[in-house]
Amino acid sequence: MMNIAALVSGGVDSSVTIPLLKEQGLEPVIFYIKIGMEDKAGFMDCPSEEDIEIVIWIARKYGCRMEIVDLQKDYWESVVAYTLDAVKKGLTPNPDVMCNLMIKFGVFNDRYGNDFDRISTGHYAGRVEQHAKVFLGTARDHVKDQTYFLGRITATQMKKLMFPLEKLMKREVREMAHKMKLPSAARRDSQGICFLGKINYNDFIRRYVGEKEGSIIELETGKILGQHKGYWFHTIGQRKGLGLGQGPWFVVKKDAQENIIYVSNGYDPQSQYSNQVTLLDFRFITEDPWAGSQEKHPVTFKIRHTPEFTQGVMEQQGNTYLIHSEAPIAGLAPGQFGVVYDTQKKICIGSGVIG
Repeated sequence: MMNIAALVSGGVDSSVTIPLLKEQGLEPVIFYIKIGMEDKAGFMDCPSEEDIEIVIWIARKYGCRMEIVDLQKDYWESVVAYTLDAVKKGLTPNPDVMCNLMIKFGVFNDRYGNDFDRISTGHYAGRVEQHAKVFLGTARDHVKDQTYFLGRITATQMKKLMFPLEKLMKREVREMAHKMKLPSAARRDSQGICFLGKINYNDFIRRYVGEKEGSIIELETGKILGQHKGYWFHTIGQRKGLGLGQGPWFVVKKDAQENIIYVSNGYDPQSQYSNQVTLLDFRFITEDPWAGSQEKHPVTFKIRHTPEFTQGVMEQQGNTYLIHSEAPIAGLAPGQFGVVYDTQKKICIGSGVIG
């Protein structure tokens, strides 16, 4: 029998994985990972106590051994540090992507995973085995599919992962939770960045980065329209929170050195679109399917967590990968991740940082 480490957060998705694993005759050991920054200033509202109570209830109901793992320090030194460094540079970070890479399947596996054959999670994603290799597959529920957040994991991490929700729709998971009378059955899905709990993102950035007043300038005319409190509070494609009249206005460019936000007016300004995506530091998950080829390759891709895929062709130029999109892409934010899939939208190939 395989030894399974099941990561359970207290949400409905990870909670349902336990009875699913038990139905397969497996005896998972449940792990709750503490990453909420309760010991840091401004983080007193993190909901870990309620989460832990739910996980303990599930462990008792299904007769599973449970451990609470405190990775708060590791999280602060890796994921939070990455987030703060990125925003200071004017980039748009994605802490959830880095949490999967560095914490859930990084530090956790290094310290606690050696005794386990698989690590189970509540992600909507798939495990695809082909030709003695393991690939990250998309979930049946394309609306809930979370492979965008897993697009940075390594081949070694992928070999160890399993996703019990792979072939389930979200509504089916909810129905199962209600039928099993799980305490998380009616719980709302978590929103926002995983370490913030109930803390507002801008409040977090203000506390640790501060404020610095700068100009909001219309890109097309150079006219100063207003002031902002720091370019790090704004991201490319943002429409709300600018405080400008006669809108809508979209953030289309940032100058971190001069602390300037550039905006364009209209419901769909042309300046927020591009047909080319530049990907730096591209990393393949399992393998480079085009190793040695200098040709352009058809792909599908995402630049954010959405149900929709975009068609394009991808080519390598030195250490950079370029995607030429069939349709114009809005809101390309430097620092975010571009995640690449095969043309059938079944396999996640890898990801790069948008430049």
